[in-house]
Amino acid sequence: MSTWILLRGLTREARHWGSFPALFDRESDFAVAAERMMLLELPGNGRENALRAPLGILEMMTFARSSAAALGMRAPYRLLAMSLGGMVGTAWAQRYPEEIERLVLVNTSMQPFCRMTERLRPAAWPALAHLVGAWPNPETSERIIHALTCNRSDTVIDDIAAWAEIRRTAPVSAANGLRQLWAAARFRADRQAPCCPVLLLSSGLDRLVDPACSARIAAQWGAAHAMHPWAGHDLPHDDPEWISKMICDWLLAVERVEKND
Repeated sequence: MSTWILLRGLTREARHWGSFPALFDRESDFAVAAERMMLLELPGNGRENALRAPLGILEMMTFARSSAAALGMRAPYRLLAMSLGGMVGTAWAQRYPEEIERLVLVNTSMQPFCRMTERLRPAAWPALAHLVGAWPNPETSERIIHALTCNRSDTVIDDIAAWAEIRRTAPVSAANGLRQLWAAARFRADRQAPCCPVLLLSSGLDRLVDPACSARIAAQWGAAHAMHPWAGHDLPHDDPEWISKMICDWLLAVERVEKND
């Protein structure tokens, strides 16, 4: 029985996946009953918000591995991770290849494949500076984050209300946010691709991370890559149906290749 592990990104937690996990469960029409899903938290976020966030991706990866083991889930895992979580997932797959059998990375970036101005687009810097000052105010902070990461606006009122409530019930400290940002900036992946099949998904209109990052990583690793035409950085929010379909189609293709080998 396979276990899916889902990891979110910078200052975000399991509840920020929104409707995606349930939709992905339904869309996975290839032996859904044999699949399990585990939404892990990075240290400093969500259920783990009381912890001090590490200053390195490897330490975050170690924490995620320990969390999975503590929940009684046995490797190998299938890992879906976005942004900062994608760096953690990459470190996990590269250092413990026997533990990750499928890896899906969403709107991530990392050295040595991407330049600093691609990993954090300069046009986003003023909004991020504004966010630092607004951090104590949940509604204002989440409104800035929504404008920066989401291109779907029909649910904006409900989104901001839900995200502000998440922030009130499990606040991420400004210090932890900065520590996570520092860890992301310093992370350097191995040039060699992970041993498992890898899919990279990116958003063509991502205002936070240049989609060229995903394309470059995929080219370097010989991995599959698909780009959404209009979504923002929070692709699971903007179009959960699309991301579910892309992952399911890719999984079926991978399994066909493995069956024929």
